[in-house]
Order: sequence, then structure tokens, then C-alpha cells
Amino acid sequence: MGHYKNGDKLPLWQIARQYTLADNFFMGAFGGSFLNHFWLVCACTPKYPNADQSPAKGQIAILDDDGISLKLAEASPKSALEGAPKYVRDGSLTPDFYAINTMQPPYQPSANKPAEGGDPALADPAKPTTLPPQNDKTIGDLLSAKGITWAWYAGAWQTALEGKNASPVPFFQYHHQPFNYFSTLAPGSEARAEHLKDGGFEGTEFIKAIDGGTLPQVSFYKPQGNLNEHPGYTAVLPGDLHIAELVTHLQKSPQWKHMLIVVTYDEYGGFWDHVAPPKADRWGPSVRVPAIIISPYAKRGYVDHTQYDMTLSWTPKMRQVAKVEPCP
Repeated sequence: MGHYKNGDKLPLWQIARQYTLADNFFMGAFGGSFLNHFWLVCACTPKYPNADQSPAKGQIAILDDDGISLKLAEASPKSALEGAPKYVRDGSLTPDFYAINTMQPPYQPSANKPAEGGDPALADPAKPTTLPPQNDKTIGDLLSAKGITWAWYAGAWQTALEGKNASPVPFFQYHHQPFNYFSTLAPGSEARAEHLKDGGFEGTEFIKAIDGGTLPQVSFYKPQGNLNEHPGYTAVLPGDLHIAELVTHLQKSPQWKHMLIVVTYDEYGGFWDHVAPPKADRWGPSVRVPAIIISPYAKRGYVDHTQYDMTLSWTPKMRQVAKVEPCP
């Protein structure tokens, strides 16, 4: 838990005070970074078809008779005072084969290396933590269908592809790259070359595109691991300084006068708090996180109390009555 007595020392706090802060903005799904990155780009939970007949069968969680709770092991402590609970199996997959806890991309860069003698562009499909390629429609598909240019820029992407990822820097997070799970962006495809971009070490390549005024109409940027403010392996201030620097470049960009920037977090990176999320469906929404709206068109010094979640255009009520698909 973090408590920031003086937010004035955090660069993004200053930017939030200048522009619009959304204080009723929630993550898309209950779960970790893996699941919530999927909800950001796809408003979907990934699937592992026929998981019970696959290398991942040992990843299927075992539930209690209520069909919701994890089944406690006989040796589980009777009270939290005696220790953490123990489960029969707390896996990455639900019994109906949804992947909810971290699994690795089927394509490189992935924490799962290629199979020996196999395609070097793929992760080893025999590894129980390799998720098969996904086929749901993403926001990228919808943008492309409308002729809207877009790209996902990942900090240290090329470094990771070259096998030079290291800890503590750049600490590239393979499971934070949601588009790398989708078959439409498979290695060797034109779509991959067009849409999955190297953001550069510490964002240098992304900054070149900003300064040159060559960003596509919609750009996503994911910082490398040591700059993503994730508790446990980085800190808030370096990530704040990094994003504030990017915002400064964006404000000076030739494209600034037509620009809208949204800065937000996943549920386990940087900031989240105790506010109860609205009830919608099986998947979420999840915890409240900050969202800062920066634009020449944004209200200045304003707090927006409108309820949002990471799927942006889908209200909780709509999530209940409609198939959840992202809207550009």
C-alpha cells in the first residue's frame, strides 16, 4: 500500500491538475495485468479451447461446489491468523477454459522460448503456459476496418526480440503486450509489421515518431517494465517522469492541435484504491484507477465524475445485455 502525502512532487499529478482527471474510471476485469491488457484492446477474456486435452490441463483451476470459489485443500489453515489459504489447484484457466491468470504469448517476444528445432518466431506450444493464438476481434481490427491508422508501441520491444531483456532494466513484460496474442498479427504478416512497433529503449523510437509528427491516428504506448510503475520491481517516480516527458514531447508535436491523450494504469501498476467497482458481469469492472485526459480540447483543471471502465464506450448495463466488443 502506498500513501502519497504530497502529490505535488509527482509530475503526473501536476498534469492532472492542469487538465481533466476522471475519478470514476475502473479497470475492465477482475484479475492481473495479463487479463486487463486483453480487456483494454479486445473487451474480452482470452480462451484456451479444449484445454482439458492440452499441455495446459494442469492449469485448470478446481472450484468448490458453488462453482465460483477455489476449492480449499484439506491442509489449508482454518483461519487467516494461521496462514495463507491453500487450494487444491489455483490455475490460470477456468473450468470452462478461459485464461484469467498470466499466460505467455504464442509469438515472440515471449517468456516461453521457441521449441527446440521449431519456428524461432513462435513460443513453444507444448509449454503449459503458452496461450494458443486468439481470434476475437480487437479494437485494432475495428480501426483498420474503418481505414483508421493505428499502432501499438512497446518500450524495449526490439531489445526483447533480440533476447537481450534483463532485470532490472529494461525488464520487458511479455504478458503486457496483448496484440501479440492474436492470429491477425502473427509473425510474418503485413498487419504485424504495420501495427506492432518498437517503442525503443526508454521510449526513444516513440519519441522520434512524436517529434517527427508521424504518429498514426491512434497510438498505444506501453513503457518498458522498469518504467511502468509496477509495485515490487519499479517505483512510481521514474514512471511518472517518463510519461511526463512523453507528454511534453506530444505537446510540442506538429500533431498536438488535433491530439487527445489518455494516461491510465492497469490494476496492479502504480495506483488503484479501495472504491467498490460497479456491478456488471462475470468479468468486472474491477478496481478504480486514475485516468488523465490531456488535450487542447480538454477542460482545464476539471474532475470528471462520469463512470467509465477500460472498454470506454460500454456502460455496465450494456455489458450485461450485449456482447462486449470494443468501439473505436
